[in-house]
Amino acid sequence: MSVKLRLAVQKKGRLSEDSLSLVKESGINFSHSSGMLKADAHDFPLEFLFLRDDDIPGYVADGTADLGIIGQNVYVEKDKKVTVVKELGFSKCRLSIGVPKLETYHGPQDLEGKSIATSYPKLLGQWLDKQGIKADIHEISGSVEIAPSIGLADAVCDIVSTGSTLISNGLKEVEAIFQSQAILIASPNLSPEKKEILERMVFRFESVMRAKGTKYITLNCPKSAVENITKLIPGVKSPSITNLAKEGWVSMNSVVKEKDFWDVVDKVRTAGAEGIFLLRYLPFQQE
Repeated sequence: MSVKLRLAVQKKGRLSEDSLSLVKESGINFSHSSGMLKADAHDFPLEFLFLRDDDIPGYVADGTADLGIIGQNVYVEKDKKVTVVKELGFSKCRLSIGVPKLETYHGPQDLEGKSIATSYPKLLGQWLDKQGIKADIHEISGSVEIAPSIGLADAVCDIVSTGSTLISNGLKEVEAIFQSQAILIASPNLSPEKKEILERMVFRFESVMRAKGTKYITLNCPKSAVENITKLIPGVKSPSITNLAKEGWVSMNSVVKEKDFWDVVDKVRTAGAEGIFLLRYLPFQQE
């Protein structure tokens, strides 16, 4: 029987969508429809489990799943014995304190003696301790934002991406207490065979992540301009250079950050570049 990795991902929501998008962009194909709790990759030794995000750390810790993609907030809150393999850079959010929008807020001291509803009692408790604040932590799961309006709590502490959910429930964000993003976690007891598969998968993930926000640039220039242009487009290691049929001219290919692209284009044109083209850069290599 061939060895497979078992990857647990959130069964629905933005984190699930972003996680599966990274997997697909990494050349790992699978079929999945709503309601499915398991799926197999067609072309990579990987099986998927679709679970509640809060359950994933426990599944990975006890070896039911080999890997999991979760938010850092869940990793810290659940505090299970798992290994953080990599920060993935997507599904960024923050754990924040929210209070009624008409309430005046001066700082953490205003929370003294208040009741705060949250699904993250550990993270909230750690922050309150650092602030020297004593408050009543009211742990609930789901629909945290409604707590103040029904008299259950004076404030809330919940995950915020845009803040629109707080606003729609008559609240305002006053303190961001923890910054989070998606991370890849693993069981600390993976076999050598599974570790090898994990390395291959992480390589693919890293290749896709490096590609985001970059462009591949190709241009022609006189050989006399190569040294100056190389300083402008150094690439991953250095630009690739090919002689053209036209005497004294070369083609240069390199990678630049997308946010810097137009500034770089202006500079290489001034340095003597012509025939400039750009493509999205995908530094994926076959295994």
